[in-house]
Amino acid sequence: MSTTPDTELLLKRIAEALERLSPPPAATSGLDAADAFVWNAEAGRADPVAEVSRVDMSLIKGVDRVRDILVDNTKRFAKGLPANNALLWGARGMGKSSLVKAAHAAVNAETPGSLILIEIHREDIESLPRLMAQLRAQERRAVIFCDDLSFDHDDTSYKSLKAVLEGGIEGRPKNVIFYATSNRRHLMPRDMMENERSTAINPSEAVEEKVSLSDRFGLWLGFHNCSQSDYLDMVAGYANHHGLKVDDETLNAEAIEWAATRGGRSGRVAWQFIQDLAGRLGHRLD
Repeated sequence: MSTTPDTELLLKRIAEALERLSPPPAATSGLDAADAFVWNAEAGRADPVAEVSRVDMSLIKGVDRVRDILVDNTKRFAKGLPANNALLWGARGMGKSSLVKAAHAAVNAETPGSLILIEIHREDIESLPRLMAQLRAQERRAVIFCDDLSFDHDDTSYKSLKAVLEGGIEGRPKNVIFYATSNRRHLMPRDMMENERSTAINPSEAVEEKVSLSDRFGLWLGFHNCSQSDYLDMVAGYANHHGLKVDDETLNAEAIEWAATRGGRSGRVAWQFIQDLAGRLGHRLD
């Protein structure tokens, strides 16, 4: 069958239009490009992070027991030994996300390049199976990290997470572990579970469906409000680390006053006080 020049031109234009309409192939970032990444759900790739925003492990105070548990779990995973998914839950500002990033840094300091950290945003949880599929084909061991994880009414994306953590035919890749932080231990609001109980044919099974998500985490690490002594240790640790020239009596008095104006004590409040103090002293924080 012969074609005229006009027909060939028309076919070429149709082909070009179809190419423009079709989605671009998923770009893939090599996981050797960095030690930390952010999952880009829209593009279907892990974007490397050149410099991770983290604090030194020595500056995380008042959580010694959970710190040691998480670091030990992370070290075992990096060595290819059995390890658990971890849920860090509890009081705001007590270093949950900071501890995850510090544990990753500590492991890589001992064995450079042994572990990558990939952050996935809460709203991208439904794309988690795609990320897992990419990681399954990789050799590097990876900690998937979701900060401030929780689920609200009519949110069914928790089912994707539950299936990835333990369920499904393929199961979780052996080179992947999942760490999450949350202010709630059960990840679901209490009234949501009570509503399920009141409307379900079998109330106990409906509530179990919600609670069982937390059960997929082998480690539950609780973070509680700190004492004044721990709070002042945090302040002193930051002040010494950054070389702030202020006497202990003044430092403690101002730190206590700062916490009183914030209505509570935490690692976050301590750091906010240090930023204010450094600014008043004309001291840059590197």
